[in-house]
Order: sequence, then C-alpha cells, then structure tokens
Amino acid sequence: MHYRELSTPALTIDLEVMERNLERMAQSCRDQGVGLRPHTKTHKTPEVARLQIERGAVGLTVAKVGEAEVMAQAGLDEILVAYPIFGREKLERLARLAGERKILVSLDDERTAQELSRATHAQGTTIGVLVEFDVGYRRCGLKPGPGCVELARKIEKLPGLEFRGLMTYFGNVWGTVEERRSEAAEVAKHVACALEAFAQARVEVEIVSGGSTPSAEFAHLVPGLTEIRPGTYVYNDLNTYHQGACGLEDCAARVVTTVVSTAVPGRAILDAGSKTFSSDALRAGPQAGYGLVVEAPDAPLIKLNEEHGHLDITESSHSFHVGEVVTVVPNHVCTCVNMHDEVFLLRGEQVTGSWRVAARGKVR
Repeated sequence: MHYRELSTPALTIDLEVMERNLERMAQSCRDQGVGLRPHTKTHKTPEVARLQIERGAVGLTVAKVGEAEVMAQAGLDEILVAYPIFGREKLERLARLAGERKILVSLDDERTAQELSRATHAQGTTIGVLVEFDVGYRRCGLKPGPGCVELARKIEKLPGLEFRGLMTYFGNVWGTVEERRSEAAEVAKHVACALEAFAQARVEVEIVSGGSTPSAEFAHLVPGLTEIRPGTYVYNDLNTYHQGACGLEDCAARVVTTVVSTAVPGRAILDAGSKTFSSDALRAGPQAGYGLVVEAPDAPLIKLNEEHGHLDITESSHSFHVGEVVTVVPNHVCTCVNMHDEVFLLRGEQVTGSWRVAARGKVR
C-alpha cells in the first residue's frame, strides 16, 4: 500500500531514516566514550527499544512504572526510571519488577528513598538508586554538592536500596549550536561540583547519567559523564531541526493527513488537530506554528482544534483542494506519538507494516 492510501490521520515512520538516526547516535556515543541509555518516551515501542539495544545501548530509560513494565514484559532489561516515583501502589509495582529485571531509579528526597526501601524490603528485592542533581534546568534535583552526598549516605543505609551514582537532565542545553555548546560548558561546571563533593567524601560514584538529544553531540564537554539519555533523536522533530541538531531529512515521523475543507477564504482545514499532533508549541527557530507541511512549507499550520488543523494559505504558492493528502512534521514528536495507538512503517513510499505504541498513555 502507498502511504497516501492510509486512512487519515495516521502517524508514519520512515524506517530508513530511523535506522540512520539510530546508527548515528550509537556511533557518536562510541566516539565520545559515553554509554547510551536512550529514553523510550519518544517511541514508547519495544520494537524500537530492541533496535537501540542491538546497536550497543547500555540500557533503557523510562519515566513511569507503566513504561518500565511494558519494556520488561517485552524481555528488555537494564531499565532506568528517570523520575522521582512516589506513591505506595507504584512503588510496590516497581519493587516487584526489580525481582525480574535490573532496575535503577532516580530520586532527590529522603522520603522518596524511605518509601522505596519499604517497598523493596517487603518484596525482597533490590533497586539501584541515582541521586538527582540540578544543572540549571530547575525542575528536579538537589543543588550539586554536600547535600547529594548526604542523601547518598542515607540511601546506603536503607534496606533494598543500592546507591549507584548520580543523574541530571540537560534540559537547559537548548538553542543554536553555539548556544548549546556554551550551555554544555556551564553544565560541566555543575557536574564537576557534584563529583568533587563525592570525591572529598570518598564515596564512589559508578554512574553519572545526563544528556538529552540537543546536548548529545557535546557529551565530551562534560568530564565525568558516563552515559547520556537522548530520546527524540530516534525520530527527530521540528524543535530538533530548528536547533540545528538534525536536518529535515532526519525527521522520520510524519503525520499523513487529508485536506477536508477549503470553504473559508485563506484557509485549508486538515483532518488532524490537537488530538493528533498534541498542542505543543514550537520552542525553537521561528517559535510559531504547530508543524511543517512538507508539500507546502509556505502554508503554516497556525491553529489546532481537537480534530481540525488550520492552514493559512493566503501566501502559499500551493493550490490546496479537498481530498488532497499531505504530510506534516510535528513540533514535538514525543507527545505526538503518545496520541497514537499505532505507527505505520514506511520503506520509501510503501507501507510495510505497523507497530503498536505499547507504552502509550502509561502515565502511572
């Protein structure tokens, strides 16, 4: 089947582009001497996770227990839950999972560690713990320094827990190539501060986990970093493209959608809205619009209703008509994927199969 024969809206993945992205990141990590623990939040699909492991990934990253369960049920292992999980039911599930798979979890609070310890102790399992510290993004994480050491020592005394190292998120490494390079150098100072505190306290740090897709090429600028956790790179999106971290040809995910109305002058309406793309705004480049129409880049996607995508065609050289099928590169591919039960696989312009987005909606 040709992709234009798909019932729309449909999310497609160009397998050749995806495979090229996987190879490129794996090679970059080898060249920089850091491990790759890709975040599955982008694809949420065991089939892709397996391809990442086959290309040398040291493990996988997830955000929620439900995502970890999906990957574990698919036979995958070495899973880092890079999120401060809290709540008795979720911690009990995580502790049970640790009886079957090697599990790491990040946290930044003693109470979280105590509750996790109670859960693992009751299950007779052990979970590795990374202390999260902040490098300037101001979301989660302790200030790098003695506070991290203090929490690590408390973790070491709790049954069912094993202190394994440190984790941080390079979310503040964003923008143009030079902006990202500069911010990576600032991040390195925070990482150095954290590691110095542990060195002075003579506490061993096995793992230092950090990174993101925009910062991945600058991992070598952060001494002490042992692994990175990029996610978006597998498919890429407009945010990645407008930062110069990929080319448009590296965007593997595209929404196939149909023009359903041109009745309003200056508008073409697509059968894909916020329930297809997500409503995430473009944070890079022009910082406007909700996706790029590949066939008509001069027709911006200016507005989303739940099921309607509004194209401004007033200055477009393209002549839109009802029934026309177009493809759109989303702003933020991670949230876009989470809107879909399945993705359709392309080789060239032919649909060769599909994958179920097995971890879709696993927010607990």
